[in-house]
Amino acid sequence: MLQIIPQSVDKLWNQWDVRVMVLNSLCLQIVLILLGSRRKFSTQSWVRILTWMAYLSADWFATVALGMISTFQGDYQQNSPTPNSAQGSSSNPNSPAIMAFWAPFLLVHLGGPDTITAYSLEDNELWLRHLLGLLVQVSAALYIFLRSWTTSSLPLALLAIPMFVVGIIKYGERTWALWSASSERLRISLPPIIAALTPFKNENHESSGHVRLNYAAAIRKATHIQEGHALFKLFRHFYTDQIIEQKDVQLSNTIIQDHSFGDVFKLIEIEIGFMYDVLHTKAIVVHSLTGVMFRAISLVCYISTFTLFCFIIDKKIYSTIDVDLTYFLCAGAIALEIYAIFIQVSTDWALYWLSKQEQPLAYTIYQAISSFRSNLSLEKRWSESMGQFNVIEFCFKLKPPKCTGIPRFLAIYKMYSKHQHTVLEGVPIKMKQLIFEQLQEAKLVVDNADQNSKFQVRSQVLTWRGEHAVEKSGCTDKYIKHCAANEVPFETSIALWHVATDICFCNDVDKNQKASDPNSKSKVGKLLSDYMMYILAICPFMLPPGIGQILFRQICESATTFFDERRETISKTERLVGKSASQMLYEMKSELNPWLDEFESGDGGKLNNVVLLERCVLAHKLQALETEESWTNEDKWGMISRVWIEMLCYAASQCGWTEHGQQLRRGGELLTHVCLLMANLGIGGQSKILSEQDMDRIQDLKNLCEKF
Repeated sequence: MLQIIPQSVDKLWNQWDVRVMVLNSLCLQIVLILLGSRRKFSTQSWVRILTWMAYLSADWFATVALGMISTFQGDYQQNSPTPNSAQGSSSNPNSPAIMAFWAPFLLVHLGGPDTITAYSLEDNELWLRHLLGLLVQVSAALYIFLRSWTTSSLPLALLAIPMFVVGIIKYGERTWALWSASSERLRISLPPIIAALTPFKNENHESSGHVRLNYAAAIRKATHIQEGHALFKLFRHFYTDQIIEQKDVQLSNTIIQDHSFGDVFKLIEIEIGFMYDVLHTKAIVVHSLTGVMFRAISLVCYISTFTLFCFIIDKKIYSTIDVDLTYFLCAGAIALEIYAIFIQVSTDWALYWLSKQEQPLAYTIYQAISSFRSNLSLEKRWSESMGQFNVIEFCFKLKPPKCTGIPRFLAIYKMYSKHQHTVLEGVPIKMKQLIFEQLQEAKLVVDNADQNSKFQVRSQVLTWRGEHAVEKSGCTDKYIKHCAANEVPFETSIALWHVATDICFCNDVDKNQKASDPNSKSKVGKLLSDYMMYILAICPFMLPPGIGQILFRQICESATTFFDERRETISKTERLVGKSASQMLYEMKSELNPWLDEFESGDGGKLNNVVLLERCVLAHKLQALETEESWTNEDKWGMISRVWIEMLCYAASQCGWTEHGQQLRRGGELLTHVCLLMANLGIGGQSKILSEQDMDRIQDLKNLCEKF
């Protein structure tokens, strides 16, 4: 009979299979606990890929290891093992007993680390499957444990009982956390609209009509943590796409009204950080009285088990390899638990709890943890970066990826190409300032409206995506106004303004190097342009339903054809310069005039037809504002940046919370922060905000219910 696997390899595997699986299970737990928390602020692909592989493999390794131990026991008890069975894994008759001692450690591994319970939001919806897994795996481990209960192995069997307790606790915590973060449970756990009419019992209503929060804490530096947590509690309905009450919006405005734009964005970071922990970690379980008790019990069980194994168990009757692996499992469990406690103590949840205590000791601990977090850069709550995708450079293929054959057939080539041309840029302070100021202006428009028309005005503000910015800037050019009109499909507007912005930016940088300054409006406009194209090309699910991917392919085909026809005229030196492609587009003015004449006469120029010329015409029109309309460069880029901010806010308000939540595990998106900022300001469109008439009807319903 032909034997594909050599007998020596087969024998070696049979000798080490259980040990390799148990050791791999522990290593995967180390990877998960180290990288699980990094997903919150890391956009690096290797972090996501390694975490994904470890998350999917961890349960499999632990489950298979339990099955192997059970098979190992059966072969020994039958005393008639086959040549290829687990009997060959050890000649020591006590191996089944010490391997049975490993079973509760595998239960602990199935419970997973505190830093990651769900890789994606869909995992939370599978909590019932994990509950079934809890029952099955605990039963399997208990079966292994009872089969090893003999007179000779009694001390080791008794020592496994505390570890069984920890294993059940860990696995139960994971199931509890998944259940708590499921969409149905989140909705049920929120207070009903009637009960939520008075969300804070300790709030005072001042004569000015504002709401003032009473913070009992004496730690002034904890104000941001407290306010961020307050906003998180206020907008829990927002995270489940439910109604946001007018009173919550009023309280939110009170919290952020006296803050600078930098502080407001910091509050949003804290607020989103709390939500990430609820959706993807065990925070909702760990940071509770029950969770603290479980941590204390687990640590005591770990240390006591390790101590008793070191000093009471007769280790001479077991093989040296098995004893060393048991030491490694115990020491690894203790180290992981201590590290998990260290991580949880350093979180915003712990600082929030400390900030509420009116004791000097709490102040000292808070200061120590804050200083420690600052020194180790543990205060980062999201990536603080934004993806950048330039469709002109992508089509010009400055760095064409080498990927052919089968991968190209499997559509991996196109995905790889897009990610190869995606870069990350930090979010500049100037951009945050412009976004906040523009949203404040929009809020002022809503607040100044009559009470009867306030909600209609807010709905109108949410439709702004360029047209209002052009009008406010005083631009009278017919073509520019036409390109910014709401009648143009949103994806078309992004592509149209993206190409035009890139051409204008490259042209201005040639004339003035200050145009690329991070705090200039031209740089802000360029970054927002590439970011919105990144959303269109890489994350189209975050945009309103439309033809985004079809449009992207059409633009790429048109641009690629254009560049291929002229590639021979480009020198090698120019090809190495990233802006040569934009220069080529800008210099094709002779080809633009016929098309522009058709638009002026009304015979052509339909923006729904994806033609590269349309984008170039807009670029020339924007540049002409300086030469023909006597605009300054600052005025021109002020209008362009306002257009992009309106598009950014429109996309943020139209994106559902599920799509926003999915991006939290990838380091977060600026789009999510803008969406939540709009909601906190009371101008968000993600959820309906109840009118005063709605609130009156709910109050009447509450009074009616109280009568019965």
